[in-house]
Amino acid sequence: MSIDPNAAARPDAGIFGLEDTLETARVVVLPVPFDATTSYHQGTARGPAAVLRASHQIDLFDIETGRPYRAGIYMQPEPPSVQAWNATARVAANALSEGDISEAVAQQRVNEASLAVEHYVAGRTRELLAAGKLVCVLGGDHSTPLGSIKEHVRRYPGLGILHIDAHADLRQAYQGYVQSHASIMYNVLTDVPQLKRLVQVGIRDLCEEELERIEQSGDRVRTFFDAHLATEKLSGKPWSELCERIVSALPDDVYVSFDIDGLDPTLCPHTGTPVPGGLSFHEATALLKAVVESGRRIVGLDLNEVAPSPAGSDDDWDANVGARLLYKMIGFALNSQKD
Repeated sequence: MSIDPNAAARPDAGIFGLEDTLETARVVVLPVPFDATTSYHQGTARGPAAVLRASHQIDLFDIETGRPYRAGIYMQPEPPSVQAWNATARVAANALSEGDISEAVAQQRVNEASLAVEHYVAGRTRELLAAGKLVCVLGGDHSTPLGSIKEHVRRYPGLGILHIDAHADLRQAYQGYVQSHASIMYNVLTDVPQLKRLVQVGIRDLCEEELERIEQSGDRVRTFFDAHLATEKLSGKPWSELCERIVSALPDDVYVSFDIDGLDPTLCPHTGTPVPGGLSFHEATALLKAVVESGRRIVGLDLNEVAPSPAGSDDDWDANVGARLLYKMIGFALNSQKD
């Protein structure tokens, strides 16, 4: 559909002010408003809607990636089923924290809802991949893209994941939630043997169990800890050289899983579990650019843990950063396509 890329977005337009449809778009953004496994601050279930609103303020020409909008980008409406599963699970999780129900009951309800979300996301991703779409899951907490990641790995055996995050997400369940946001990469490694390697960047908060899992992975998990990267940068090592080292650990086909708390928390102050340190916006985009320049192909994406400011506030900084990061991610992914 023809649009004026220089004009302001209409209020009722789609993501980034575009008017693409599911049929015409090359890229489909799949919103998953689910945050029932959140272990600290709530609110990431409102992330997709906030990113959609903020995306209308983004200029469609991007100095780094060109004109991603020309490929067509469509964001599906938020599925009522996911909203309902989140509401049910969120009530159970909150009731547990207040001592109103037993731990076993809360865990069962959250785990059932999480499994339903996984099946929904997997099924939808499978359909979209079969239709030739580039799929981007927009969470929600970081448990939400599990089904999509599994489908991508099965479609592209030997796939590697570029995981940008403050946390390793390698716990074997957390707080009794089998599909916790803190367990997604453990679940991927365990459930999808076709995954070649998990490459993690920006990790600065992990438990001993997770460190042991990394060390015992047989190089299937390659973790670039934030503290080690910071030490090298402070010693004068160019970020471009560090990016080359990170990218060299990835296979030819890459899935990018981006938890926004991988960034410096000044860029995402309301995210669920902020941690000091992290990547600057430009460091993150330079890493994505390095993936593309290496000749590797980005075949799938997710962006998670964007949380808008509390109700009643007009501060949309988190959503603004999230929307801009999402457009960059899509642009780099499109530029990496060889077909």
